[in-house]
Amino acid sequence: MTVFSYELAPDGAAPLGLIVLQTDETIERDMQRMLAGVALYVSRVPSGAEVTSDTLQQMAGQITHAADLLPQAQDFGVIGYGCTSGTAQIGPGQIAQLVNEGAKTSHVSEPVSALQAACAHLGIKRLAFLSPYIEEVSGKLRDVLAAGGVQTPVFGSFAEAQEAKVVRISGPSIIAAATALCKDADVDALFLSCTNLRTLDAIDPLEQAIGLPVLSSNQVLAWHMARLGGVAAQGPGQLFAPT
Repeated sequence: MTVFSYELAPDGAAPLGLIVLQTDETIERDMQRMLAGVALYVSRVPSGAEVTSDTLQQMAGQITHAADLLPQAQDFGVIGYGCTSGTAQIGPGQIAQLVNEGAKTSHVSEPVSALQAACAHLGIKRLAFLSPYIEEVSGKLRDVLAAGGVQTPVFGSFAEAQEAKVVRISGPSIIAAATALCKDADVDALFLSCTNLRTLDAIDPLEQAIGLPVLSSNQVLAWHMARLGGVAAQGPGQLFAPT
């Protein structure tokens, strides 16, 4: 056997990490579209087939292990946790602590903090809120947003608890529901909640239809992670418009 010497190449920009729910079939494709060309490493966390307050809270015990499964040789610029309702249930601060216990990262993001940052960026105080989930789950998220200064006076839901059905709610169904929800509503923008709901391609048509900014869980998470990590991102809607 011949043994060869080698040199180690310098690392580039700090990569991004993403913790995805076991049941989520949408967020990875969305993030790859918006963060094209960025090194993005993905781990998964066990999650229930049905979304309830109890199944969301149970993820807290698995997040550190999921973060630990990301490449340990890397110092991440940002690690995102991809669950909107799970963040509201567990709490953004605890999410950050649990992620940091499992991986080295400069920042932690999730859709709730990302949405609050996006609202501050666009000057949004009042949201029309469309969720796929039952009222128990959505109510907790609305309370967390209100505590952060973002009101959701208009609320609509598909009232679905099964993730396998949530991911298959059609684009036309989302657009029809969101348009009806925003009709004559006194709001600054629309929020489409849930990382598993296929909303990315609905954002531009909805902005044209309702004349308001449209935000979604995956869109705001990609935007926020890009800003925190100092990397380029492209996505739909006024959120990604040049300033």
